[in-house]
Amino acid sequence: MVLVTIVMTIILIRTLGQASRGSVNPSEVMLIMGLNVLGQMTTIITLSLFIACVASLSRMYMDSEMVIWFSSGQGLVQFIQPMLRFAWPILLVIALLALVIWPWSNQQIQDLRERFEKRNDVERIAPGQFQESAGGNRVFFIDKDSPGERSGNNVFVSSREGSLESVTTASKGRVELLGSDRFLFLENGQQWLTDLSTGETRLTQFARYQLLIDTNQVPINATRNSRQSTTWQLIEQPTPVNKAELTWRIGLVLTAFNLILLALALSAVNPRVGRSYQLVLALLMFVAYYNVLTVGQNWVGSGRMDALAFTFALHGGVLVLALVWLSLRHLNWGWRQLLPSMPRAQEATA
Repeated sequence: MVLVTIVMTIILIRTLGQASRGSVNPSEVMLIMGLNVLGQMTTIITLSLFIACVASLSRMYMDSEMVIWFSSGQGLVQFIQPMLRFAWPILLVIALLALVIWPWSNQQIQDLRERFEKRNDVERIAPGQFQESAGGNRVFFIDKDSPGERSGNNVFVSSREGSLESVTTASKGRVELLGSDRFLFLENGQQWLTDLSTGETRLTQFARYQLLIDTNQVPINATRNSRQSTTWQLIEQPTPVNKAELTWRIGLVLTAFNLILLALALSAVNPRVGRSYQLVLALLMFVAYYNVLTVGQNWVGSGRMDALAFTFALHGGVLVLALVWLSLRHLNWGWRQLLPSMPRAQEATA
């Protein structure tokens, strides 16, 4: 819950910033934030599983419960079975989130943004607020009664194209669609045109004025990147970018499995020493593992490394490291036993 609260706070601040810039609909901020949090649940649950394993096993060492386990003739390797029996439903949820929910949430967010971008500029503006147009080259202000209407009162439009800057005001305005273009029809107003290169100005008063506000009508789902593609689509189109995304999704599941073994090897703690060391080390290991996975995704996407080779190198290497570390813990070998015994021999001679 703490991790979810932190992520929700960060995503809420980011989404509010996007809403203030006109990238998303202000009325859909909570929906977009929920979809973003749902997409990040894979990382949150993986980290929660790792911390839960390390904290629980460390407590068992602190309370001498592991002494009972060892005295019953069971070693640390035999603890893998109950660990996996506990973690397999969580691993299944992580796989579902990484392979299915992650692309679905990204696609839903993109659909909401494109739907908001397709709305004409008059509909995108809230009453009494200045707002940029979809192209970012105009600023609108409309005083109207309801945002859903296609007409408004007291219209203000400031635009800049090249070296020409214009400020247009009108008492009334309405939006009409002519062909594939949207036009803003203004009534009873004036336009102040300024040439920034020469400094010349021109004031024009009009009874009716037609202003082009939108020429690009991009259909929804016209563009879709790898983050929004389903896992099956990534497999069907093995481009470097799709391979990188597929490697990252599968890597999240393999990361969660390897972290369980690392937690079992990491959790051995001296009862006279606090558990903070294990928790801090676990957090650093997770951050390092996750960052290497992200860097590897960029390498695979740029063609610098093969996807299969990176998967075996990273996750296979971590698996071997976890098994070796766990075997040393199982045999009760420490770093002192692995060092040469020369200092002891010299001390005995002295």
